Order: sequence, then C-alpha cells, then structure tokens
Amino acid sequence: MTFSGRALCPVIMPVPEAQRALKGRDKVHALSRLARVALRRSCETSGLRLPALPKDDQGVPLPIDGVHWSVSHKSGVVGGVAAPLPVGIDLETVRPVSEGLLSKVADEDEWGRAPGDRQRTFFRFWTAKEAVLKAVGAGIGGLSHCRIVDVVDDARMELIYDDMPWPVVHHWFGNHIAALTPHHFEIVWTVAGL
Repeated sequence: MTFSGRALCPVIMPVPEAQRALKGRDKVHALSRLARVALRRSCETSGLRLPALPKDDQGVPLPIDGVHWSVSHKSGVVGGVAAPLPVGIDLETVRPVSEGLLSKVADEDEWGRAPGDRQRTFFRFWTAKEAVLKAVGAGIGGLSHCRIVDVVDDARMELIYDDMPWPVVHHWFGNHIAALTPHHFEIVWTVAGL
C-alpha cells in the first residue's frame, strides 16, 4: 500500500439512463459495476491499489494489503472510496419518508440532538449509521448498536458503535446526500457529472 497523502478521495458518479431503466438483477449488477468504477477512480486519486475486491461469506468487503474499501449505489448515483483504515460510504436520494421510518432510524434522544427538518435529518442519520455499519463490517442488524452522540454541524456528526467513536462527514449534492467515515483524514470529494 502506498498512501501518499492525508486525504481520502471518495468518488460519486451518476448512473446513465440506460442502467437506470434496467430491472431486477440486471440493474443490481450494473449499479455494482458502476460503483466499482467509482472505487477504482478513488484508488487512482488516493494512490492506493486494490488488485481485487474480495468479500467474506456475508458480503463484507475485505481489505487487501492494508487497503480498505466501500461502495454504495442507488438508482441515480453510485460511489466508492478506498482508505488505509476501515471505511464506510453511503449514498441516498432525499425524498419523503413515513413517520414510522423516522422512529426506526433513531430514538428521541438522538432526534433531540438535531432539531429542525426531520425528513432531512432522517437521511443524515440513516447514511451516517449505514457508513459506520459498513466500516465495522456489520449488517443492518447492527443498527441498534450504532448511536448518534453529537451533531456538530450540517456536515459533521459523531456516532458510537459498541462504545467505539466514529466521526462521520456528510456531503450534499443536488437532492442527494453522501456520508463517509473519515477518521482523521481530510476529505476530497469528487462528484462527477452531477
């Protein structure tokens, strides 16, 4: 591994119309391939190398030679990041969600840390928790172990997962939000064509 700087370089790309129109497994495979293109671009920008992208039996990305990786994909956007430490990235398209879903992502103590628009805050909380769960290699079943402990500002928050602190940074672009576990690194976002 040759990590040349102190910056993580997540890459976010739009999904072309042809792939957006796909259905079922074809769409999932196309989005996964595009997310891996974003990951490769992150590697190139960061000076990191991932000759393969192995996963364990649960589908958790495995590091190679100290290089960790994470990808995310939605119907309209994909993203990827490589890092010298465990990392997680999550993307969402901001849209209305039900009141029932709001209560599933956070408890009243967590909601009290971010007064204001609950719809917008929902996506901050959801993407932050997803990014942390990806970084620790836990699935959605680990959601109850992941808690918001501080909302620093519109772009930063602190979480804990099983008593371990995790800073998370957010990046807003159009009607999308990205969350990333930055550790102590500077973040250089690349949002291509959006």
